[in-house]
Formats: sequence, structure tokens, C-alpha cells
Amino acid sequence: MDGELLLVILSSVAQQEVENISANVKKGLKMKMQRGELVGFHGCLGYDYDRDSKTISINEDEAEIVKYIFRRYLEGAGGSVICRELENLGYKSPRGSNKWSTTTVLGIIKNEKYKGDLLMGKTFTLDPITKRRLENFGEEDKFHIKDHHEPIINEEDFDKAQAIRLRRAKNRNTVKSKDGKREKFSRKYAFSCLLECEFCGSNLSRRTWHSNSQYNKVIWQCVTGTKKGKKYCPNSKGIEEIAIEKAFLESYRQLTSNNKDIVSSFLELVEASLNDKSLEKSIKKLEREITHLLNKQNSLVDLRLEEKIEEDLYEEKYIALQKEYSEKNKEKEALEYSLENNNEIKSRMKNFKSMLERKEVLKDFDRYVFESIVEKVIVGEIDEDGKVDPYKLTFVYKTGFKDGLNGEEFKSPRKNAKKKTIGKNSAELSSYTNNHLDKSCSHTSDATRRVRSVAGTC
Repeated sequence: MDGELLLVILSSVAQQEVENISANVKKGLKMKMQRGELVGFHGCLGYDYDRDSKTISINEDEAEIVKYIFRRYLEGAGGSVICRELENLGYKSPRGSNKWSTTTVLGIIKNEKYKGDLLMGKTFTLDPITKRRLENFGEEDKFHIKDHHEPIINEEDFDKAQAIRLRRAKNRNTVKSKDGKREKFSRKYAFSCLLECEFCGSNLSRRTWHSNSQYNKVIWQCVTGTKKGKKYCPNSKGIEEIAIEKAFLESYRQLTSNNKDIVSSFLELVEASLNDKSLEKSIKKLEREITHLLNKQNSLVDLRLEEKIEEDLYEEKYIALQKEYSEKNKEKEALEYSLENNNEIKSRMKNFKSMLERKEVLKDFDRYVFESIVEKVIVGEIDEDGKVDPYKLTFVYKTGFKDGLNGEEFKSPRKNAKKKTIGKNSAELSSYTNNHLDKSCSHTSDATRRVRSVAGTC
């Protein structure tokens, strides 16, 4: 017992020492930044770094690549297009690779060093134990030095590029809310991260064709084909969003018609979704933490009133507690907002449950019903004879069933086409046949051999 107590005490002392060293190092680095010294810079494309004098100078050969990137970006080219052009021109990336990524190109576009400025403190270490680094959204001080070195891009062109970048990135997940709180990524569309290309394994992304005309339609395309080029995924085709919705409705209708086992499985999934109380538990936990912080604040005030603590130390600790209290409150508000939305979703799921119990047909596509019972949709197929079908839709249900339908049968009729007799492409719901369920098979591990993380495209 004595040994364990001593170990706990020594561990606490060691941790405190690590935190003290970290605080001193941070303070020293901030003092250097305030003096205008270069901190944490190891060179970037277009500039050479002198370690002795700690200065940077233009590398003329690399500067041409930077100028080309900015010129093409201002002309309207996107990151993926510029990547392909750089690869075709034989330019090397900052790491010396022949391959370029969109992230690298956009990183160059938003780097203030190319207009001659220097911004330090872009990231910060969250704590000295895990050494986790985060992008600085205002949690720590930043130091901006104007006209620090010779620019490669003039300020006017740089500002134009930022305006284009911010406009394009408006709906992406790497944004900050008005109150400075980090926004969590959420799937914007029903099929985001749930459509998988059979030919290359990538996710499909949502695009709008002819958005400014009467012929506009929403389609989903393979990310590999659209970003890297058709040659990287030649068999994939764009498929209409409405065709996927109609195919799901038909697949669901056929699977649940006169099949009690499947209906029971779906009911279990819905029941599990309705019984999920994780948000309520998180809110209660935050409420306990907020109460604990208030008690600590009151205790601190009592210590100060009894003059058992110095004023400077009191102010420092009180401000820290107040900041933590504010953060917990904001987090609680965000969870409560999510809970409101979650309650609405649960209400719709209860209606769906009633429909299942009454064996009613799902007439309209419902995102939350789809997400609650479908694990993913595989788009495309290569059969045993080697025949390619880019429009084949295979719904992989969470219950373990798989069901394949021809997505082309559910396409919308062309708006400029002449009226035809109702036939194969009329997108009518086909009649249910008993042998349809014979095509469904139990969901095995290889059926989801290419399940990827949910960090897919939106």
C-alpha cells in the first residue's frame, strides 16, 4: 500500500514537472514570435531556408511552380485539375514526389508566405502528455508579421485567390462557427459516405448537372473518376439521385412483402435506434461537470475571502474555471440542439415502426429510414462472364441481406425526349416475384470487404 501511494505521488510530481517545462517552452517561443524571430519554419516550396541566419530566400525554379499554381487557380481551375497538370508537366511536389494531391495545392494557395507575410502560431499543442496538435481557431495567440521577406505572389492576386478558396470551401467541414467553436462534420446528404464504387472501392460524391437550366438533375459520381480522371476508374458512370431513391423504395417493398423474418429484423434495428440514449447521457454528464465547476468556483471565492490564497493566483484560477465553465455550457447547448433534432428523427422512426407492424408500403423516400436499415450501397457490377454493368445497385442491409436492382430502370425520363410508350425505362415499380428473395444472401464479412471510414465526400 505504501509503495502504491508513493508511486502515485511521484507520478503526480513528474506530470506537474512535464507541464511546467511545457509552459516555460511555450512562453519562450511566444517571446521569440513577439520579437519577430522565425519559429518552427523548415522551408516550403519556392523558398530556401538558411538555418544559420534563420532567413528565407526565393528559389527561382520552385517559385515558377508556385506562380503557375496561383495563375491557374485564378483562371478558375480547381485543385484536382491543377494536380493533373503539374503531374503532366513533370513538376515535383514539395516532398519530391511525382504525384500531387489537392491538399498540397490548396495548402500552397492559402500560405501567406507567398505574399511576403509571416503568420506564426497556426497550430498549438493541446497538452504536453498526448502532444496532440490542433489548428488554432483563437485558443492561443497568433503573430502576424507583414512584409517579412520577398514575395513570390503580389498581394492583390493572393487576396483574389483567397476569395475564390473561401467561396468554394463555404460548405466544407473545415469551418468555424460564428462563436469560434469548432463545428463537427455531419453528413449533409442521405447517400453521403454510403455509396461505394464496385470497380475501384471509392465513395461517390454528389454533383448537379445543368444547374442553371430546366434540364438540371442531381447525380452521384465516383470520386476517383471525377478527381483523378476517367482512366483511373473507366467503368463507373454517374447515377441519378432520384433513381437510387426509387430503387431503395422498390427493394424495401420487395424484401418486406410477405416476409416476416425480414420485417422482424427491421423492427429490431428501429427499436435499437429508438432506445439509443447516448445524447441524454452525455448531457447529464456535462451537467454534473458544470455543477462541479460551480462548486470549485465557490470554494475558490471562499478561500479568497478568508485570505488563504494570493490575489494573483486567485484571479488566474478563477479565469481558468470560468473559461472551462463557458466551454462546457456551449458544449451542452450544442448537444441539446442535437437532441431536439434527434427527437424529431425518433418521431419519424416511430411512424416507420408503425408502418412495419401494419405491413404498409413506404411511399416516399425517407433519409432516416434509409440510414437506419441500410449499411451501404454498392454501385456497379462485373458478373461472372466479365460483363460490366455500371448502373447495378446492390443494397447491403444492416440485417445481413443484400439485394440487387438495375438502377437504369429507375432513371427519370429525359425532359427533351418525345413521349414514349411505357416500357423498361418508365421507372415503374416492378411487381413482386417470389424468386426475388432467392437473390438475397446473408451478409458475410467479404460482402463489406471495402467498407471505408465515414470520412467520405459530401
